[in-house]
Amino acid sequence: MRKFIATFGLLLLAGVGVAAWLWYGISQPYQGFSAEGVFVTVPHGASSRGVARLLQSNGVIRSTVAFELYARRHPRRSLEAGEYFFDKPVSGRDVFWKLAKGQVYVIPFTVREGETIYDIAHDLEEAHFLSADDFIKAASDPTLVRNISPHALSLEGFLFPATYQLTRHPVATELTATMVKKFKEEWARIAPSVPGGDSAGIAAGYPVSSVVTMASLVERETPKPDERPLVAGVFENRLHKSMPLQCDPTVIYALEQEGRYDGTLTGADLHTDSPYNTYMHAGLPPGPIGNPGEISLRAALQPAHTDYLYFVANTQGGHFFSATLAEHNRNVTKYRRLLAGLPADPPPPPPRPTTVSKRTVAKKKAHTAKAKTHKGTSG
Repeated sequence: MRKFIATFGLLLLAGVGVAAWLWYGISQPYQGFSAEGVFVTVPHGASSRGVARLLQSNGVIRSTVAFELYARRHPRRSLEAGEYFFDKPVSGRDVFWKLAKGQVYVIPFTVREGETIYDIAHDLEEAHFLSADDFIKAASDPTLVRNISPHALSLEGFLFPATYQLTRHPVATELTATMVKKFKEEWARIAPSVPGGDSAGIAAGYPVSSVVTMASLVERETPKPDERPLVAGVFENRLHKSMPLQCDPTVIYALEQEGRYDGTLTGADLHTDSPYNTYMHAGLPPGPIGNPGEISLRAALQPAHTDYLYFVANTQGGHFFSATLAEHNRNVTKYRRLLAGLPADPPPPPPRPTTVSKRTVAKKKAHTAKAKTHKGTSG
């Protein structure tokens, strides 16, 4: 009996010791990696035991057994695949919940309004996410927008400007899919809010592709939100009158497609043979020339109703608008004066000197002489 009690006591003590060790292994912070931190990639379909071994081999957890047992206590929570970053001591319990919640390592990346697929590709490569060529290749496939824009030539215009949370090495096709998904979500919210709008494919009487193309021109023409309906109105008026849009950014886009844009636009460039050149071809270009944001999309859906047919920069980030060519030419002169550091309008001419005819002078002299004679006679 005493032997049994002693054995039982030893087993109980051992059990308590094991329990204490397991509790310590899962609840106390541990850092077996360098102070710079460590990245751990959990593969798809990995078991809790496989993940535990991976974490321990990278110095993230103290005990694989403690981690696996803790995972088994939460069978409804799976460990999400992805790349995780650990930069400070954490407990095995905290590691488990970080993986269970899928808190993968991400870096914010912003697509700015009006950026083209070439701009986005350059920014991604510069930030070391992926190569520009890989992104351009993925963005050149319009399959993702066939349901809303059957004749789209690429994903240009449908990569919605926003801040995205990216992993260190995103897959180009997955990234474009995320951006297109964001566009569709925003479009489904914006289009129905406009009279006559239909998020299914028609907005205010225009196909989605036409609205997005118009919005991209507006976005590239002015940075001022309050001017965008006016710019859209000018383009609408010119289209109705069969006037060429003569939109400089369309020529820039044509040059970008050919890899020939160096940051300046010359008079010779306006003769570039491209369907995107709105100086040479009437109507809208064959597709968007950038990725517009919400304000420009709304402006394209609801352009301002004015008589304006022209606009020119005012050197303050905005534009002078006009309804006639004569007024436009005067505005162009204002623009050139402002560029030269002069006031927009020239100073008024000095007053013309008063001219007196010889006859008037002679009459005045005769009158003076007569007055003197009269004074002498009466004196």
